[in-house]
Amino acid sequence: MRIVHVITRLIVGGAQENTIATVLGLQNRSGWDVRLAAGPTSGPEGSLESRLAGRPELLTLIPDLVRPVHPWRDVRAWAALVRLFRRLRPDIVHTHSGKAGVLGRLAARRAGAPIIAHTIHGPSFGPFQGFLPNLLFKTAERIAGRATDCFVAVADAMKQQYLAAGIGRPEQYVRIFSGFPVEPYLRARNDPALRRRLGLGPEDFVVGKIARLFRLKGHEDLLAIAPRLAREIPNIRFLLVGDGILRDRFEAMAREAGVAERFRFVGLVPPEQVPAYIGVMDALVHLSYREGLPRALPQALCAGKPVAAWDCDGAGEVCLDGRTGFLLRPGDRDGLAERLILLARDKTLRRRLGETGRRFAAEQFDERRMIEQIAELYERLAVKTGRKASERTTEGSRLP
Repeated sequence: MRIVHVITRLIVGGAQENTIATVLGLQNRSGWDVRLAAGPTSGPEGSLESRLAGRPELLTLIPDLVRPVHPWRDVRAWAALVRLFRRLRPDIVHTHSGKAGVLGRLAARRAGAPIIAHTIHGPSFGPFQGFLPNLLFKTAERIAGRATDCFVAVADAMKQQYLAAGIGRPEQYVRIFSGFPVEPYLRARNDPALRRRLGLGPEDFVVGKIARLFRLKGHEDLLAIAPRLAREIPNIRFLLVGDGILRDRFEAMAREAGVAERFRFVGLVPPEQVPAYIGVMDALVHLSYREGLPRALPQALCAGKPVAAWDCDGAGEVCLDGRTGFLLRPGDRDGLAERLILLARDKTLRRRLGETGRRFAAEQFDERRMIEQIAELYERLAVKTGRKASERTTEGSRLP
């Protein structure tokens, strides 16, 4: 069976890690040929292209596949994808992200791909943007939706949002959590040496946040309550993992609020180092206003850390209020401050929430589970092509 995945860019992020893990995880199956097409990676978010450095035959770069709307380049990217699909003749085209999701599905339909699947990692429309962008993106998703045989939602919330927008039918959707290697997080520990390097004391209460320093990620909310938290919890510190175009602005906000000495901006961290940073956190907050299902939440839970999150998109499917952490109405800064004060003062509560979260996340978010679920989905979809699983193509080894 031959599958081609398409994603807009391979920056450091959950959707990209999910896609690369799927490509590499399925590539080892006998008779399966799995490829990836992506646009150029640029920006301060970092790149995951090195994950495929030893397998150059797996990755095809599409220079005109860029994230911003650019009509001329979009047409050229669509044409390049049509040519790629006609050359590779995949049984399944599986798209990811907004731009690649729309162009990839339309190109796959034009090229005659038998089965077209799309993963919804996060919403491309919603209250976070204005009327005209919403109209544009909803229209594009509806058009691409008519060329889609199966939608993979990383959270049930994505399914409900897309169905409410008139995209697809309920029977076309399947939920598959975005998995990751859980073992490094299960082994994460509170490393005294790393704490010292970060300027954190052994008794400091460390609130962590893992997100790009970008709009809609909720850093402003955390900065707004930081002065109150500093008064209530003298030993509180904030550890921000991630980089982005708003770093200078957030650092300035911390200085203006008089809490700069309590913040640690560690910048972009390679994915393999994230467990170590979570290990020195006492709690993690996720305050995004736009996210499919943030993997920072199950990663923290695997490390036994309680979480607090805005009830946005799929966060409530992993931040189980009162069981693995605290789920709050988006923008409820007072409620967030009160929950963090409670966690800082109650070590037993932190331990109980963390242990429950560890069991839940380790079972539900294991990368191997995700890959098996996707493989089973492909097997079911392959029946529609008239090709049985036992007749998987062996032509892939002869592809250029």
